[in-house]
Amino acid sequence: MFRRRVPLAALLVAAAVFLPAALAQDKKDKEKEKPKKLEPNEQEKAVLELTNKEREKAKLPPLKYNAVLHKVARGHSANMAKKREMSHKLDGKNPYERLEAAGYKYAGMAENIAVTTDKTPAQIVKDWMESKIHRENILTKEFTEIGIGVVKNEQGEVYYTQVFAEPLGQ
Repeated sequence: MFRRRVPLAALLVAAAVFLPAALAQDKKDKEKEKPKKLEPNEQEKAVLELTNKEREKAKLPPLKYNAVLHKVARGHSANMAKKREMSHKLDGKNPYERLEAAGYKYAGMAENIAVTTDKTPAQIVKDWMESKIHRENILTKEFTEIGIGVVKNEQGEVYYTQVFAEPLGQ
């Protein structure tokens, strides 16, 4: 049997060289596992700003952006864009069921949707404000949170979704 002794100094050098690289790789692997935070795009930010300007005119507090509502709204817009169908109910789910599936607990909620090929976010918000039910959703004082999804499909159609909510327990 052959045995070889490795000097302690050599082990310490090896640890100093290889351990930081191993730890860095472990950190990279863990970062890959984390879901990336869904950030609003420029159109979604514009819709939020314009919506809150309308609320300000009505002396209402601004709506706060909520990540869960944003994910639900963006998902619904993406689904409408994929199917090329503007509807509150897709794949057998209505807005209430989409929020419940996302785990969002609410006391009240509403949804505005739109589709266009040539309108800006400002024109979409203006159209919603000229529609009684959409205007009521935007100006409901009980709603304190919002999620917005704006998705363009390959055909150039842009689908908009606003999800308004009053979180449970507010």
